[in-house]
Amino acid sequence: MKQFLSFVFATLFVASPSAAQDTTPPKSNAAWEAVSMADTDNLNDFLWQSRPVVVFADSENDPRFEQQMALLEAQADALAERDIVVLADIDASLKSPLRTALRPRGFMIALIGKDGGVKLRKASPWDVRELTRVVDKMPMRQREVRDRREADAAQE
Repeated sequence: MKQFLSFVFATLFVASPSAAQDTTPPKSNAAWEAVSMADTDNLNDFLWQSRPVVVFADSENDPRFEQQMALLEAQADALAERDIVVLADIDASLKSPLRTALRPRGFMIALIGKDGGVKLRKASPWDVRELTRVVDKMPMRQREVRDRREADAAQE
C-alpha cells in the first residue's frame, strides 16, 4: 500500500529529466531530508508532530502536479520551519487510505493540521507563501512561535 505514496519531495524532481532519475534528497538541505522520511499512508503517524501537505494527481506528468512540486521544492526551508511534510499520491488507480479519506478529483492539495483536521483543500497549485500564511494563522503555530521566542529570550 505504501508504494503509491513513496513519492515525496526528494523523489519527484520532475522539472528536469536528469534530476528525475535521482531519488535521493540533496544532502545539504535538512528540509529535504526531513521530508524524505514521510513515507506513509496513515495521517495518524503525523498527529501532533507534523503538518502534512498531501499533493494528489492522477499522474506525475500532470502540469499542475509538476508546478506544485516545484513551488514546494523552491522553499523547502519555510516548510521545514513550520513542521510541514509533503506527501504525494500520484496513482489514482490504487484506492489508498489517503484518497479514500480526502477524496480528490484529479489534482488537489490538502493541508492537514497537527490535530489531524483538514485545514485547506485547493484544486490548483498554491505557493509556499500562501500555505505558510494559512499555517501561521493557526493557534497552535502561534503558540509554537511564542514558545520559541520565550525560550530564546530566556537563553540570552
